[in-house]
Amino acid sequence: MRLRTLPAAAATVALASLFSSVVLAAPAAADSSTSLPVWGVNDTVVDGVHQRVFLSDAYDNQIVVTDFTGRVVTKLTGLSQVLDLELSPDSGTLWAAVYGADEIVAIDTAQLTQTAEYPTGDKTVPSQLAYADGRLWFGYGDQWDSGLGEVDLSAETPTVTLDLAAGHDFASPPVLCADPDNPGTLLALDAGISSGPMIVYDISSGTPVIRVSAEKNGFFNDAALTPDGQNVVVAGPGTRALTEYRLSDLSEVRTFPTVSVPETVSIAPDGTVAATVLDTDDVGDTYVFGTDPAQPASVRNLSRDWMPGGHSAVWSADGSRLFVMTGSDKTMRFQTVDAPRMYAPTLTAAAPAKATRAKPLTVKGRLTSNLALPAGTPLQVTRTDLDSPNGKSLGTKYLGTGGSYSFTDTPPAGGKVTYKVTYAGDTTHTAATASDTVDVSRATPTLTLDNNGKVYDYAKSVTFTAHLGTTYKNRTVEIWANPYGSDKPDTLVKSGKVNSSGNLSMTLTLKRKTKLTAKFTGDARYAPKTATSTAGARVKVSTALSGHYRTKYTWKHTYYYFHQSKDPLVTTTMTPYPGRKQLLQIQIYAEGVWQTTAKEYFKLDSAGRSAVKLTGTPPKGYRFRVRDSYVSGSGDSVNTTTYGAWKYFTFTG
Repeated sequence: MRLRTLPAAAATVALASLFSSVVLAAPAAADSSTSLPVWGVNDTVVDGVHQRVFLSDAYDNQIVVTDFTGRVVTKLTGLSQVLDLELSPDSGTLWAAVYGADEIVAIDTAQLTQTAEYPTGDKTVPSQLAYADGRLWFGYGDQWDSGLGEVDLSAETPTVTLDLAAGHDFASPPVLCADPDNPGTLLALDAGISSGPMIVYDISSGTPVIRVSAEKNGFFNDAALTPDGQNVVVAGPGTRALTEYRLSDLSEVRTFPTVSVPETVSIAPDGTVAATVLDTDDVGDTYVFGTDPAQPASVRNLSRDWMPGGHSAVWSADGSRLFVMTGSDKTMRFQTVDAPRMYAPTLTAAAPAKATRAKPLTVKGRLTSNLALPAGTPLQVTRTDLDSPNGKSLGTKYLGTGGSYSFTDTPPAGGKVTYKVTYAGDTTHTAATASDTVDVSRATPTLTLDNNGKVYDYAKSVTFTAHLGTTYKNRTVEIWANPYGSDKPDTLVKSGKVNSSGNLSMTLTLKRKTKLTAKFTGDARYAPKTATSTAGARVKVSTALSGHYRTKYTWKHTYYYFHQSKDPLVTTTMTPYPGRKQLLQIQIYAEGVWQTTAKEYFKLDSAGRSAVKLTGTPPKGYRFRVRDSYVSGSGDSVNTTTYGAWKYFTFTG
């Protein structure tokens, strides 16, 4: 049996009629998903003997070989625009249509090495393959210059023959299907024209003869033969179904309805049909149809993206698993469905966004499946909250009519409360889980932290006390200290239970302005709470005068005396910090008041020092004073504004 990819022209035309919206309640994830390093997949073949999957990637001119988990085993490169793949009946040889090199190559599937090349002729661009009766049949050409050819592998020297269409004028390279269980038969689909011709050839003589043909009026995106080789299932001809035809007379046998454009089809050894659809509405992209037409399809949603073209879905050799390639442009994934015949139900759960603690609330939901589940189907419910972080069983709830359910609960704990509903599955349905979270109210506790807004001298040891009011179980408070400045992180300085009075105290040596935060993380009945307190810290600052010839206590202060010809030197020492400045201010006493004559900022060095010389010719006999100050925001803001002490001086002759 062969699985087939169709030419790009057919897929492009088919896109014109895909815009329709139908809601499907069957999204389900794959059982495993692996990143696949390809731009796209043109064809996929499963080798059950060697437990490998072969994927052709025409964009990167390669065949990627993986194991059954999607892990890459190797890459066969240098195959220009490689398209269709065909596996020999004994799984020993893989043939590949190398479109860009006008040849077909043979690959040893055990050694993963190329063993033969079969040139098909200049500009023949072979693209489709099928093996039957010792010959490798291929579709070649472009549009109306397309044809049917063969490589006679039974000859001592394999020979290539073209123009074997037996009178049919192909509008595109024919898509070919053949099966050892139906020898002497080759199916060709003229998929590039809207009339949708199907041609069944008798190849028992070695020369194709048309046995039966019919127009099916539509484009085909993919095709696969049934296990006995007697029928074919095609993706089309319409945009909402797959169709099965009998090869003996091309009469319609069965349709497989889908809600979007069918892209690929693959048939398991037991006749189960799998298909992927374009799925523009993201409601379900992978279908599995059982052999009983009366039973609905199982539908899964393996990807949020549109499904790719090319033959990108295939059964494992024993039919137990389904491999589906999703995505595009180096974001493709190798998806594995371990139980594809089982129905994947959709379970929902909806709880109110907010609720009051200790008051009843209602959770509602639905459990739906293409194969409906009966009323009375059991569902297990658990509630997870602050009192039961590992979950508490609320027992078994039961499905009502129409797939709906509801139950009432009274949450004993506040905060985030999650209700998880689980359906365990049965012999025909996979398990499903849904959950929703409710924000349940909690009381607001009292939390305070003292000393907010107070200012302390540099390096003062200050005791801070956090007070916590009534709570339920949690009596622990944290106190964090975040000194100003990017070089000092917010740090936990104390954590512990409050005393019988509700207090927790700690002592901190303040060298910078510091924002302290008391944190209560909450409990099942009381919400989290924080309280902040910002305490200021002054800098150390001192001013020294030099160059004077004497000092004298007068006018209630110690004055420094300078000769008028001597420039006083004012040296400032201040707590250092990068980029810090000091404000130097000079005042003169005149008309009975101190008046500012100069004010200027000067940068401190890394040790917190600055030396400023007062130049000029000052008047003799006048009283002066000078001070240095730190002004928060002048060069930095890590301390509180601090004014230094005045130094008094005067000038004589």
